[in-house]
Amino acid sequence: MEGSGGYVWAVSAGFNAALAAIAAKFISSQIVKYGMVIFFNVIMWCCYVNSLKALSSLQATVTNFATNFLSSGLAGFYLFDEPLSLKWFAGALFIVLGVFVLSKSSVEKKESVD
Repeated sequence: MEGSGGYVWAVSAGFNAALAAIAAKFISSQIVKYGMVIFFNVIMWCCYVNSLKALSSLQATVTNFATNFLSSGLAGFYLFDEPLSLKWFAGALFIVLGVFVLSKSSVEKKESVD
């Protein structure tokens, strides 16, 4: 598996983590809410584990975190009318730049052991 596939898995993990939080806010039925949160978290962990097969743990973790942070923040803004300050956008920009720097850094690429 090549590195870019690892980033797809890490981004997917971040989106699923955000979906778990969104489900917790959107769904009123407690049983369905807990079921959806568990479902999205299980999917998130599966995606995260797959990302670790192609990326370093640092690259997988920061990509997952950045995607979760950005997705959750934007979902809060668009779905729940939560305010996002200029500081939030500045922080988001630095997180994205940090992920970019880490993805282009000289961290050794993991070799798949199948």
